[in-house]
Amino acid sequence: MKIYPRENRKIAHVTGIPIDELSWNDAISIISQWAEKNESKYVCICNAHSIVTAKRDLEFNTVIDEADMATPDGAPVAWMMSRGNKKRQERINGPDLMIKYFDQANKSGQSVFLYGGMPATLCLLEQKIREKFPFLKIAGTHSPPFRKLSNHEKQEIVRKINESGANTVWVGLGCPKQEKWMYEHRGEISAVMIGVGAAFDYHAGVIKRAPMWMQNNGLEWLHRLISEPRRLWRRYFFTNTLFVMYALKEIFSSIVLGWKKK
Repeated sequence: MKIYPRENRKIAHVTGIPIDELSWNDAISIISQWAEKNESKYVCICNAHSIVTAKRDLEFNTVIDEADMATPDGAPVAWMMSRGNKKRQERINGPDLMIKYFDQANKSGQSVFLYGGMPATLCLLEQKIREKFPFLKIAGTHSPPFRKLSNHEKQEIVRKINESGANTVWVGLGCPKQEKWMYEHRGEISAVMIGVGAAFDYHAGVIKRAPMWMQNNGLEWLHRLISEPRRLWRRYFFTNTLFVMYALKEIFSSIVLGWKKK
């Protein structure tokens, strides 16, 4: 696996897709530093689905490639990055990143904006967050309609977020919609945007997250599949099969390359 510095970052290619090698402390620290200066950055949380989508969708590939940070979510991605390295790569996933950052922002005074999800979910999420982090500044929330927005609507959303003074914007639109939305608005929104997928539903209590033993053993995807089989079975069957194929091809290529060097 090739690892090289890119803009003071350490990047690993997972089946050709660039993902940051970093710890939890690194991720929180970097995001907080950007947020303090209200820098317009975006962070992609990348699991196997993201990797496969990036390999099959040129537009999405560009979005991940140009992200200011792309973290390894999902055990398969973290495992591919740890393979052959002495240091184990931590799994930097959306739901936990959201809570860890909120805990720090609760103390530092940085404010957050919640974008995405159903209105009822956002209402529950805000209530849960205020109970858990009483001093956290929630600058605003917005639940966009499930349709293509007009240019005027897009401008109004940008204005609303910027006028809120939020340091970070947590985007719960699902992959790849949220990543493309962040890419489109980098340079317009004066805050760090982080795409966290189903984290809104988890923290609002709308969807139950996998028990810790499943999370720790890379089986969170299985819990989601069991919870929503009709909606997710095609996606997981297709995505997981392709990811395994890409991963095996990369492993085999590295073995062959190793033989040739001997």
